[in-house]
Amino acid sequence: MRNNYFRAVVGSTLMVLLSGCTTVPEKTVESAPVETTTTIVNDYPTRDRVEYVLNCVAQHGGLNYINQYACGCKIDKIAEKLSFSDYESAKTFTYLSKGQTGDAGAVFRDPAQSKDLRSRLKEAEASAEKSCFIKP
Repeated sequence: MRNNYFRAVVGSTLMVLLSGCTTVPEKTVESAPVETTTTIVNDYPTRDRVEYVLNCVAQHGGLNYINQYACGCKIDKIAEKLSFSDYESAKTFTYLSKGQTGDAGAVFRDPAQSKDLRSRLKEAEASAEKSCFIKP
């Protein structure tokens, strides 16, 4: 008798756990869509963050703890100000406008979008440089 009771309790407990309590429908609350203008800080792929840090370390005299930490800080500060899409576009415009001269480079240098993104990136990098690097 005791074994049957135990089996019944264990069996019904397992049934409840496995069924996931789906007998009560969840109430959904509909709300108006919320638009945000904040930049997602973690949308930068790790590969791009590492590439930025390595280039930054090379520009600041080589690998040491101070440069590595400051360069990691710098890309985090940039990520706070620019989405990865804007960062990537700004870097592309920068590379391509410097790589070609004359009319061929004008396509990348002259559009308003290019100028805006390049200036936003430059401002973000300058601000991050001031925030992250210790000046003697």
